[in-house]
Amino acid sequence: MDSNTPKFPFQATDRIDFSNLVNLHDVPERRPGKDGTFTAPAIIITKSPILPDSLSTMTVATDALILSAINQAWEENTTIVGVFDDGKKEQSFLSLGVEFAPGEPIQTDKDTVTFIVQGRRRVEVLEIFVDENDMLFVKAALIKIPKRRSKEVQALMRQVIKYFETFAQLSQHLPPTVIQFARQLEDPGELADIVTASINLKPAQMMEIITAVDPAERIETALRLIKHEVSLLELEAEINDRVQQELDQGQREIYLREKIEKLQQELNDGKSTDPDIRSLEDLLESKEYPEEVVKTAKKELERLKMTPSLSPESGMISTYLHWLLELPWNEETQDRLDIKEAQAILDKHHYGLPKAKDRILEYLAVRSLNPPKNRQPILCFVGPPGTGKTSLGKSIAEAMGRKFVRRSLGGVRDESEIRGHRRTYIGSMPGRILETISKVGVANPLFMLDEIDKLSSDIHGDPASALLEVLDPEQNYSFSDHYLEVPFDLSKVFFITTANTVQSIPPALLDRMEIIEFPGYIEEEKLEIARQFLIPEQLEENGLQDKSIEFTEDALRLIIKSYTYEAGVRNLERMIGAVLRKTARKLAEGEAIEKIITPELVEERLGPVEFFPITAELQDEVGMATAVAWTENGGEIMQIEVLVMPGKGNLQITGQVGEIMQESAQAALSYIKSKAENFQIPDSLFEETDVHIHVPEGSIPKDGPSAGITMAIAMTSAVLGVPTRHEVAMTGEITLRGRILPVGGVREKVLAAHRAGITTILLPTKNQKDLIEVPAPVLEQLRIVFVEHMDEVLKEALAGEAIYAKKPKETPPRHPRPTKNKMAQRTQQSSDTQAVA
Repeated sequence: MDSNTPKFPFQATDRIDFSNLVNLHDVPERRPGKDGTFTAPAIIITKSPILPDSLSTMTVATDALILSAINQAWEENTTIVGVFDDGKKEQSFLSLGVEFAPGEPIQTDKDTVTFIVQGRRRVEVLEIFVDENDMLFVKAALIKIPKRRSKEVQALMRQVIKYFETFAQLSQHLPPTVIQFARQLEDPGELADIVTASINLKPAQMMEIITAVDPAERIETALRLIKHEVSLLELEAEINDRVQQELDQGQREIYLREKIEKLQQELNDGKSTDPDIRSLEDLLESKEYPEEVVKTAKKELERLKMTPSLSPESGMISTYLHWLLELPWNEETQDRLDIKEAQAILDKHHYGLPKAKDRILEYLAVRSLNPPKNRQPILCFVGPPGTGKTSLGKSIAEAMGRKFVRRSLGGVRDESEIRGHRRTYIGSMPGRILETISKVGVANPLFMLDEIDKLSSDIHGDPASALLEVLDPEQNYSFSDHYLEVPFDLSKVFFITTANTVQSIPPALLDRMEIIEFPGYIEEEKLEIARQFLIPEQLEENGLQDKSIEFTEDALRLIIKSYTYEAGVRNLERMIGAVLRKTARKLAEGEAIEKIITPELVEERLGPVEFFPITAELQDEVGMATAVAWTENGGEIMQIEVLVMPGKGNLQITGQVGEIMQESAQAALSYIKSKAENFQIPDSLFEETDVHIHVPEGSIPKDGPSAGITMAIAMTSAVLGVPTRHEVAMTGEITLRGRILPVGGVREKVLAAHRAGITTILLPTKNQKDLIEVPAPVLEQLRIVFVEHMDEVLKEALAGEAIYAKKPKETPPRHPRPTKNKMAQRTQQSSDTQAVA
């Protein structure tokens, strides 16, 4: 800034201090010298003249000379003179000006400054000159105004007050204090100034009042102007009354709105002054939208302008336009394609999960090569609770540099939750998909649809069917929401869904997603997760991050085995937090705390053991075999018991087993019957005995075909009387011909057998490929036997030869029924015997 530029005192603040408006009355007027004149800074007023004895606004350009003149008047606490162009020739001014006091600025723009000013008095401009700083000055003298109180002037004053009161009643914007003040005035000139300052006058009319120096002439001019204004107001009132009588309430509102809207558009260069409509118009002009969106928005805007504001439809249209224009049609974030950095972020927040991480890194690698057709993957993370599905989604978003949003689909049973409601309903809105994208503000977020397997349906439709379009890359580029009815491109969105099981997901929806399984964590993985993530997080949450507290490996294993029963790590984190909270309490009470958490300390703080893991049997037994099963919480072993007892050849199975498992038991029994000759089983055995199969832990539902060979071995052992090997566990489906079919969940089953102390596992031959997922240290400690037929299973599972080993019961000899004489003799012998005894 140039050092010669005058300092403007109002630049320090943009606030308006209305108390300074009162201080304008304290600014003294300039006193004339002995010659009756005074010199003052001047401003040329071209647009809105300033009336004496009135408060008004003055807008001036941010010119250094003008601001210097105002600055000087401000510093000297005095007034300034406004001069007027006479319009005859250039640099020609009227010989009459107005002295006024400038106040604080009330609005500062880039090019103009608006001030509150108070007009004081009329002055006679004798000379206009420019000083050495190019500032405009005037030499002025006071105007001697004759005081005239003739009857004619008094009558004019009464008429002016009368019309002024009528004007106040019709306009309804003047406070009563103005009317009271006008009644008390005795000077006709002051009354004329006050009255004309209260009505809307054109600049030419205001100059008539300013140049009327004679009070009588001025009051007469004021009467003419106030009469004209009152006549216009009365005419408007008459027109409004007449129109109001002819139109009903709704039509009258439309008429008034149109009238106001037209006037407001003329004042605002054709734009609506309604704040809502203005904001929508500005939004439509400020962003780039698809052609169909622009066409729809303009059509709805015209409807909104024609609709009364109190109509319910007005609110519906406005809400629709806000949803339509606030959607991120073209706003996107830039993907981070640095694969090494992405891998570092994924490894930082999650342990293991190689399949999911590899899939994301493969996607980023493909994106970095700029393929001509860029298709977003649709992933489905399937696994037990607490295995890190949702949190991995957040890490993927961070690794890719995308915004993360999540919506839970649990319990959603209405199709409109996905596609939105029709606009015909009051309170309708878009579905959850577009609603969430609107909130996140970009068109390419990472969108996680949680609990997709918990969807349900009812009379309102099937939300799973609505998701078919959302999760199909061939269709979602033009997703149509029932509310918007304008296609929205969802092909840029990275969708990830989560589920605990795929059994409840419709096949058509499942086919559109790439399944990535999240198996339960094994004990070793839980140990690493606890060390790397859970313990540091719980130490920080409990304020112990600087206390160097450590858990021993035995303590962590005790918590994992005896205080949690889960595939994930949520309860493990809770148990660790429970131990540390007790440590925090001791520290808060001023007691010494243990820096090393041992198994004894864990039992002391967590109480008695809650879970007793099932372990392998200690000795071989008849009628018992060990199966390995898969559950949502991971794998576990399961003992199957069989009893053979006299009966009528019935088969009974208990333990809350499902239909598939019951059918497997029937197939196993049929297989044994078909091999009765090979097993040397008596022909009448199955007709005279019942077989009872029981699966312990009857409160837990069980189902599936994988226990088929285990039930067959247990029944074979019970029927033949040959014990089974206690260190052997098995899984596989059996057919009537004794073939062994492959099963699922091999990784979890093998790990469960290893934890239980099993040393030999029998697996179907076709499941050999699944062992790739089992950690190498576990495989080194197990003997895996692959089988294709029951003959191989019998050799490995039975502790003896598969031949009927039970001895037939000896039938006691039958004696003839004794006669009466023989009965008497036997009784006598018994008495003799007792006597001898």
